[in-house]
Amino acid sequence: MEEKLIAIEKKYAQVEAKLADPACYNDPEAVSRLTKEQKELQPVAEKLREVRKLEAELAAAEELTRAEEEELRALAKEELAAGNERLEALREELKILLLPRDPDDDRNVIMEIRAGAGGDEAALFAHSLYRMYAMYAEKCGWKLELTNLSETELGGVKEVCFRIEGPGAYARLKFESGVHRVQRVPDTETQGRIHTSTVTVAVLPELDEVEFRLEDKDLRIDVFRSSGAGGQKVNKTSSAIRVTHLPTGIVVECQDERSQYKNKDRALSILRSKLYEIEKEKQRSAVAAERKSQVGTGMRNERIRTYNFPQGRVTDHRIGLTLYKIDAVMDGALEELIDGLRAAEQAERLRGEG
Repeated sequence: MEEKLIAIEKKYAQVEAKLADPACYNDPEAVSRLTKEQKELQPVAEKLREVRKLEAELAAAEELTRAEEEELRALAKEELAAGNERLEALREELKILLLPRDPDDDRNVIMEIRAGAGGDEAALFAHSLYRMYAMYAEKCGWKLELTNLSETELGGVKEVCFRIEGPGAYARLKFESGVHRVQRVPDTETQGRIHTSTVTVAVLPELDEVEFRLEDKDLRIDVFRSSGAGGQKVNKTSSAIRVTHLPTGIVVECQDERSQYKNKDRALSILRSKLYEIEKEKQRSAVAAERKSQVGTGMRNERIRTYNFPQGRVTDHRIGLTLYKIDAVMDGALEELIDGLRAAEQAERLRGEG
């Protein structure tokens, strides 16, 4: 680890020196490459500098523990104890920064929410989850674009597909894939019985066309008029697009945009992401067979979270975390859940590296 850190330290210093040279800016491509490299190395390099500085301060404090004045020795020992605790925490942070990054973490996200078991109640909860993610995206300063929406007459959602654009979107939202279970008393329940329903959430990294090419011979593209619940929101022109990937049978519909061409581009983007996720899932399954990680690999179809409204609690079953603030969570306060999942994934990866 120390050799790796020294190499990163040296490389970062070289990149900084090159970017500080005015002659470098005569080559825009070189500047772009170096800036990207600097951005990738910066978190580790800056954390390492923090560690080096603290190590020097602790070495000085160690010297003072041998001073003649008793009061000075006592202060030095106190500083040493606190500093060593801080140093241990910094080194743990450094280990996490050195873990190989998920190459998809910086991508935008395509999310799909579908009502599962539970009929109208499942559709109503699917709408609640869509609202929850929309509010979380707004808190994060991300942009949300609706792609496809199939509503029910009671205000629920059979299926909704949307895109979230923003830094770190996939890094934080990827943990939301799986089956979400809700337990509550429906408005239509006259005897006060608690019903259990499920909703599935899929989170896909958005890909560019050059990263995952589609063959025209593998596609069937149909054009139709978009529609909403009860025949509402019908376009006067046939601008909605349905793309079928013939080898896999995957179907993607996009009807949010009024332009047929924009709908087609968005549908193809979603299809690329779905096919890419299938390939990733194959790799995850192979890894999960050897390392039974519960977070961040495989296990996508398991129940991941329960929202119990009568008890006011949300429980994430992967990490055993229960929060008694369901109203805040449904209003987009997902930080504690997502931070817990990220920490669990990092701990699992550190054990794997160890």
